[in-house]
Amino acid sequence: MASAPTATPLCILGHPYTNRDRLPLTGGKKQLREEGRHPGSALIWHLHNGPRPQDLEVVQHRPGGLPLIVVLPEKTEALADPRFLHMLESVRPLGILPFQELPAPEDLVAVLRQPPEDLAAEVTDYLVWRGIPLGRETARLIRKTLALSAELRSISALSRSLYLSRRALGRRFLEQGLPVPSHWLQFGRILRVAVRLQNSEESVVSIGYELGYPDGFSLSNQMLRLTGYRPIEVRRFLGWEWLLEAWMRREADTGGLAPALTQEFLFDPAPRRRPPRSLLAIRPTPDHRERKAAR
Repeated sequence: MASAPTATPLCILGHPYTNRDRLPLTGGKKQLREEGRHPGSALIWHLHNGPRPQDLEVVQHRPGGLPLIVVLPEKTEALADPRFLHMLESVRPLGILPFQELPAPEDLVAVLRQPPEDLAAEVTDYLVWRGIPLGRETARLIRKTLALSAELRSISALSRSLYLSRRALGRRFLEQGLPVPSHWLQFGRILRVAVRLQNSEESVVSIGYELGYPDGFSLSNQMLRLTGYRPIEVRRFLGWEWLLEAWMRREADTGGLAPALTQEFLFDPAPRRRPPRSLLAIRPTPDHRERKAAR
């Protein structure tokens, strides 16, 4: 990572998230593909006096698993321009910070570790952004499965809650080329563990016990099997998108994701014509309640 702070329009922030860990992005999409795939990294877009077309192109096509944090321009006139607001919405930022010449690392960390307001909805939005086509009914089943992962431990219980037989539920996912329901249920718990690990000092054992794991060993093994990462790494590398990316790539490697979807998923995201959320739904970023933060 870079050894000196920078206020260039685009930079990559990586672990351990200090000013020395900002890497100025001067090589465009090529450099971003090479440097932006490390777990827990984030793309910082400092708008200064407004967005430059070449920066917007890079941001729109950033690699999966790399969340975006936007720093607003010093002049606030742009905030009244609907085109500017639509542009912000279309690039799917994790958070928006008010103007700072050089954003403080603690503010960027606060955005990265902030728990999703609606974890299940965030996941389905992310999958669509990554090129996984989800119809309304499929998205509903995924959201319900992820939401119920907080309390359910078996596919039988999930099927009863969804008023579907186990066979019918499995068929719905398989017909769409998606991982089987049990894997969604397991990953939903893993994702909740990750959020807890990054936002508390609780031990892996206590978090795992609350989420239905008999011991920390079982939790660690399931996390490693599903994502390739251990709890100690998930606690260190902030954010959740990179973990979802790791799981989906694991599913693709083991045949849990249909070949056509795998091919789509391997490409960097394309700009979306109709972003899923209204900017009016953006929620505040920690310690900057006077501004709205995105997701």
